[in-house]
Amino acid sequence: MTEIIDGNAVASDIRDDLTDAIETLADAGSRPGLATVLMGDDPASQTYVNMKQRDCEEVGIESHHVDVDGDAPPEELFDTISDLNDNDDIHGYIVQAPVPDHVDYRNVIRRVDPIKDVDGFHPENVGRLVAGDARFRPCTPHGVQKLLESADIDPEGKDVTIVGRSDIVGKPLANLLIQKAEDGNATVTVCHSRTDDLAAKTRSADIVVAAVGVPELIDGSMLEDGTVVIDVGVNRVDADTEKGYELVGDVEFESAEVKASAITPVPGGVGPMTRAMLLYNTVKAASLQEDVVVELP
Repeated sequence: MTEIIDGNAVASDIRDDLTDAIETLADAGSRPGLATVLMGDDPASQTYVNMKQRDCEEVGIESHHVDVDGDAPPEELFDTISDLNDNDDIHGYIVQAPVPDHVDYRNVIRRVDPIKDVDGFHPENVGRLVAGDARFRPCTPHGVQKLLESADIDPEGKDVTIVGRSDIVGKPLANLLIQKAEDGNATVTVCHSRTDDLAAKTRSADIVVAAVGVPELIDGSMLEDGTVVIDVGVNRVDADTEKGYELVGDVEFESAEVKASAITPVPGGVGPMTRAMLLYNTVKAASLQEDVVVELP
């Protein structure tokens, strides 16, 4: 029988486990602080920011938010970043993507203090991850690893096919899974829009991670029996519902579930883990900056 990997439950457990570390920091005189920066008024981004603020409140992390006018020059955003870098009460922060077209997001990331880069996107943190000495694992890839761990799925020796080569998910996850580590030691194939015969690559995998942003690209015909399927995609498609749409993943769930030994749903799979691991990174950032040893889940 196929196991449905419940990301909401795993994320809840991680948040519960983080409370001890947060209390340890509080006892040492420091409450972890996370800031969010939103440039513009993108509705989806505003929703994500609101959810992250609620997550902080739930576990006892101090939440801060900064709005920057979407028409402002890049320098206004850069000044905000500089202020956050200098603010000792802020241990970590994220600049919510996407930013307006007139702002170079790569330039934004390079200006974030690497010790406060709880997304794990700064080149210094990317380099440390590739070198096997990660300071912060990017939230979604780390969340995927935690989901595999929760289902007692050891990637060691497994063939993993990742569909998607983004800097946010595909590339860092591939690097994490090939590391010589307890949650690594996999053989990884990274597929993308130029991959020839994608189905052959997914059928050869023990674990398939879909992170390409194409609704229901992968279906059951592209999987072998017993494959573990991790669906990172969250896509809005038109539907006859009250909202006029529904959320689907990059995997066609019904046909894939028949083939899979374990699978994540959308919603309720990887999404909650991304937010939980942001809290994890914030607590870790606080412990590093305050020089307080904490136990992380």
